[in-house]
Amino acid sequence: MSYPADKPLALTLGDPAGIGLDITLLAFDARRREGLQPFVFLGDKQLLEARAKALGLSVPIATVARPQEAVEVFANALPILPIPVPVAVTPGVPEAAAMPAVTASIEAAVEMVQSGEARAVVTNPISKSCLYQAGFEFPGHTEYLAALAAQNGRAPHPVMMLASDVLKVVPTTIHIPLKDVPGALTQELLAKTIAITDRDLRRRFGLARPRLAVSGLNPHAGEDGALGREEVETIRGAIVAAQEAGIDVSGPYPADTLFHTAARERYDVAICMYHDQALIPFKTLAFEVGVNVTLGLPFVRTSPDHGTAFDIAGTGKANPRSLIEALRLADTMSAAVAGDTG
Repeated sequence: MSYPADKPLALTLGDPAGIGLDITLLAFDARRREGLQPFVFLGDKQLLEARAKALGLSVPIATVARPQEAVEVFANALPILPIPVPVAVTPGVPEAAAMPAVTASIEAAVEMVQSGEARAVVTNPISKSCLYQAGFEFPGHTEYLAALAAQNGRAPHPVMMLASDVLKVVPTTIHIPLKDVPGALTQELLAKTIAITDRDLRRRFGLARPRLAVSGLNPHAGEDGALGREEVETIRGAIVAAQEAGIDVSGPYPADTLFHTAARERYDVAICMYHDQALIPFKTLAFEVGVNVTLGLPFVRTSPDHGTAFDIAGTGKANPRSLIEALRLADTMSAAVAGDTG
């Protein structure tokens, strides 16, 4: 198979003790069968070679000095831009001293996209608890990428979307305790989430008029205020404002009836009120194939919709499907952005 002379996707290191190295190798090994476009791995070559040996994979690895070289070598070798990990790493054993390399890889990938050397950022799974031990100050990948994308001191508002062929979901509030959700859920926040979701589904997913369904916060969507006032005082106002702005959005709907087969046929994305309300149905339906997408950024970012899976790292049990889908979606989204003249 021949690959187009284009810019590569930038694939980050992730936690080197997790399955990021495993699925990177497996995705590259499946590149022809899966029709993957060129990507360049930003990480440690020795660790990658050691993981390939542990997995019994014969994967040629080529060090490149610049992203464009990745396109030239991708047909025959996995291209890597070296980011050394300063400590020895054992699969399944997280090491806080390795975290500077994890964040350096993310920063380098963002810089490559911002400078026009790469098409999109694809991130391997990270361990937030390990990053916190090393002084990481952000709730997660999403918020960190928004900070890296800041211009003139202003960071964009990031919106997390989980995407698959069977379901797309957006949590309005993300990495906060459940007890803090009602206070964080404002009409302004929900209106902004709706607007960004609608805009990016048009620009990056090719939907001329996306259909957005909004869940309630409380059981039965509050029963007109009998089971909570958030639907009446916050959620409905954001929906009405978005409708007046020309967005095809409806709700609030009870979350317990929003995700069955017939309900999913009536919308393109479900906007939920908090993290687990969105991710539990999504991971139930699309755990192996789901992709985490960050909307609202000035560049494309996707990621596998699973964690580091320390318990199976280096064992040969990791499934690369979610990373393959993340690479594929990043390619599609970045092509849509490149063709957008609006």
